[in-house]
Amino acid sequence: MENDQKIDVKSLLPEELAQTVREMGEPAYRASQLFDWMHRKKAGSFDEMTNLPRSFREKLRKRTVYTVLNPLRVQVSKLDGTRKYLFELSDGNCIESVFLPYHHGNSVCVSSQVGCRMGCRFCASTLGGLVRNLSAAEILDQIYRIEEDTGERVSNTVVMGSGEPMDNYENVVRFIRLLSAPEGLHMSQRNITVSTCGIVPGIQRFSREGLQATLALSLHASDDETRRKLMPIAQRYSIAEILSACGEFFRLTGRRVSYEYSVAAGVNDTPEAAEKLIRLLRGRHGHVNLIPVNPVTERSFTEPTREALERFRAALEKGGLNVTIRREMGRDIDGACGQLRRRYQAEQAGRES
Repeated sequence: MENDQKIDVKSLLPEELAQTVREMGEPAYRASQLFDWMHRKKAGSFDEMTNLPRSFREKLRKRTVYTVLNPLRVQVSKLDGTRKYLFELSDGNCIESVFLPYHHGNSVCVSSQVGCRMGCRFCASTLGGLVRNLSAAEILDQIYRIEEDTGERVSNTVVMGSGEPMDNYENVVRFIRLLSAPEGLHMSQRNITVSTCGIVPGIQRFSREGLQATLALSLHASDDETRRKLMPIAQRYSIAEILSACGEFFRLTGRRVSYEYSVAAGVNDTPEAAEKLIRLLRGRHGHVNLIPVNPVTERSFTEPTREALERFRAALEKGGLNVTIRREMGRDIDGACGQLRRRYQAEQAGRES
């Protein structure tokens, strides 16, 4: 039986797993045992599941695929303890994840795709285009392997790594349901944030899922003309359309929106940009998260000075917006999305040439 005909067992929701186990001729309680091994004990293989009969484990090996990521590299920041992971998937592709230790709890930033097709001008993840979507299990196992490596519990998850979550919608929603399942890690959905560059139908659909996750919009500009220069998706959806969808998200979920704004020196950090941003966002239920742009070798954008960033924040706050400057972490370990993966790919290509 080929892998693409096998069941991706770690991506099954509890009720789906129960049905699969029944179809294998096993008693119902085996599904609970299996789910516990996969999602609480974070077993690395079926062989570790010692209270499952050998015959059942053999059925699982024949009929299912069990996703476990292989950590190729781990870089640890000497500045703040941030850990950057490069994971290898079963098909040889690589993805990145980041472990961020904060005083209020540990966060993990996970990837949702191998590469990305969105083409944002300041991001390294999109330079090679989209390779493929990740399964729910591949997104989940980033957290499981990091918990195993650090020995720490992860309390917050942001889907802000490589990829556009709304471009892998079904798997991302399945991931959230699995991560928050009481039978698994039972992470509060309020501690899960999903970032999007502004795919309006995805935001509208996400609003109706009955989830309590936070939505983060990668806004990055205060007018459509500037945004189109930074983000190709802006050719398809205007800021007005996107903000309307974000307003609908708040009305239906009661969850505020985080407006992510990567600040590039001389591009979107001017007093005029601040005034436009105030007019756009004043009165909306959310906050602005200012992010100094990460320098990327293949891109020309540079980060603003601390003084310029503080001036921009002060202008927004004076205009009535709730503003934070994202704490910069992991700068000494290729902290920005896609940088470690690209460096690894370049090294591999150099060895093969």
